[in-house]
Amino acid sequence: MSSLIAATRLSVLDRSRTREGQDGPRALRDTVALARELEALGYHRFWVSEHHGVPGVAGSAPTVLAAAVAAATGTIRVGTGGVMLPNHQPLVVAEQFGVLESLFPGRIDMGLGRSVGFTDGIRRALGRDKKDADDFAGQLDELLGWFTGTQTAYPRVHARPAEGLRVAPYVLATGEGAAVAAAAGLPLVIGDLKGRSKVVAAIERYRAGFRPSVWSAEPYVVVAGTVAVAATEEEAARLLVPEAWSLAYSRTEGVFPPLAPPERIERLTMTARQREFYESALRGHIHGTEEQVRDALEEAVKQTGADEILVTTSTYDRAALLDSYARLARLAGLTSVNA
Repeated sequence: MSSLIAATRLSVLDRSRTREGQDGPRALRDTVALARELEALGYHRFWVSEHHGVPGVAGSAPTVLAAAVAAATGTIRVGTGGVMLPNHQPLVVAEQFGVLESLFPGRIDMGLGRSVGFTDGIRRALGRDKKDADDFAGQLDELLGWFTGTQTAYPRVHARPAEGLRVAPYVLATGEGAAVAAAAGLPLVIGDLKGRSKVVAAIERYRAGFRPSVWSAEPYVVVAGTVAVAATEEEAARLLVPEAWSLAYSRTEGVFPPLAPPERIERLTMTARQREFYESALRGHIHGTEEQVRDALEEAVKQTGADEILVTTSTYDRAALLDSYARLARLAGLTSVNA
């Protein structure tokens, strides 16, 4: 076992992906079940995501889903990866996380992103516009102020029960958002493992610009990405096929579909453009046997200086996905709560 990997926290973000022949409610129940299974394997935290109007993703209300996950588990940290702050009023977000922290003290993470609904129709339905993402830093400052009681935009208004609580905040970012995290003195979640050089450059800027805050005294970096582990490199590569095809289909058809079985995808006749997107989506992820993945993760941690790896793998075969997570836990030396 690599001492470097053993010293790096390992966590999971599950996007509640739907699978062909299964509906959204099943995907949400699978997410809660996966959290229980990963807690037993010794993972550090489990996060859920926010997507609106996406056919292949059931997770549209992350704080509600996080509550279900936290209620079904007992030790693993639970949070959002993330709540898209421009979609919401900061007061409401503070209230929701205040309730979560009150019910599950010391276990809640508040992962925050700057995206808005991905189509004009969804943005209108949310009452938002693309420009609402432009003031993410201001929205973040207001949100944190509801917890500390220092917000000044709305005098004599208080967020109950959030005020006075310390819910751990994280900023989800591509290169641009790293500066926001640094200025706010918050931990950074950045991905993915594919675009290594861009990620490394953004992390360096984040560390250089970090200003200590009441939330975090030092920089903290979580690097997110796909990791697939199996008995053979070929089996691990097949775990990547369903998500790669969903991405290729969404880029060419405008619809993000449920995950399909890899054997059916491999028989498809793809257009040249679909094939290009598909093959691109398969490249750059960490996958292979336990030994291969251990070596690749060690290199990724060395390059990025990551304090934590957040695994975001999706695939059609749920049993194979759980096996991948079990192998990853073993190679990382995680301690099972059932041991």
